[in-house]
Amino acid sequence: MQIQVSPDALAYCADSVRAADSDRFATLAFAPADRRPGLLALYAFNLEVAKSREVVSQQLIGSIRLQWWRDAIAEIYEGTPRRHQVVQPLAEAVHRFDLDRSTFEALLEAREADMADDPPGDIDALAAYARDTAGGLVRLALQVLGARDAPAMAAGEAVGTAWGLVGLIRAVPFHARMRRCAMPADLLAEAGLTAHDVVERGGSLALSGVVRRVAEAAEARLAAGRALRREVPRCALPALLCGALVSGHLAQLRRAGWNPFDARVASPLPSRAWRLLAASVTGRF
Repeated sequence: MQIQVSPDALAYCADSVRAADSDRFATLAFAPADRRPGLLALYAFNLEVAKSREVVSQQLIGSIRLQWWRDAIAEIYEGTPRRHQVVQPLAEAVHRFDLDRSTFEALLEAREADMADDPPGDIDALAAYARDTAGGLVRLALQVLGARDAPAMAAGEAVGTAWGLVGLIRAVPFHARMRRCAMPADLLAEAGLTAHDVVERGGSLALSGVVRRVAEAAEARLAAGRALRREVPRCALPALLCGALVSGHLAQLRRAGWNPFDARVASPLPSRAWRLLAASVTGRF
């Protein structure tokens, strides 16, 4: 099915990703030019879904927004995409690259957790959320790039999960402002904390211990993805470059004493361009 995508729609996607997801936007420079619109559509879709909770006043409305996207994805696969500045480019990518519908559906289902105020019960639940959201996005990006083999998909899931876990750590201050905490409830309890403590009091030595445990989980998954490096085709690299940035953000966290409220944690990586270039040249994502 041929879908005509307007330049304005692609420009909207590019502006959105550049402004709100600058790390992923930076990786686009290393992707083939003919694959960038598809990647942009994916990353813009991810942003639209990710902000479902923050742009609404009630959790129910956020769930309705997610249902809108479920319906939009279904219509894309039925060949009747909605007229929307992200849906149209996404529909073109879905049909051009035969993207997996179940991965979209799992991503949207996982995002329902954003509508809850309670934190995930344990680190496994948090990792599953990161796997289905950030990990799912990397798997879809690999499909756009033509890397559908098992090693690439396994590496993408592992690296994407690591990326998602680090993103959740870096988002702790943002979530606290929204009266939420995404750190695992069992780790908080072991540290003598509750989600309410994080929201009301911010950083503490006890919270730093929890963050370190989550960071260690991210490091383990990043290592698992990197162990597959020699089996992953070169074309997969633009989707896996976020692994090089995970290392940088983890280093910032370490320097900040694992305190997510330290200003250094939210700062862009000063060496981002060099990290991406080095990873692209060497293949060491």
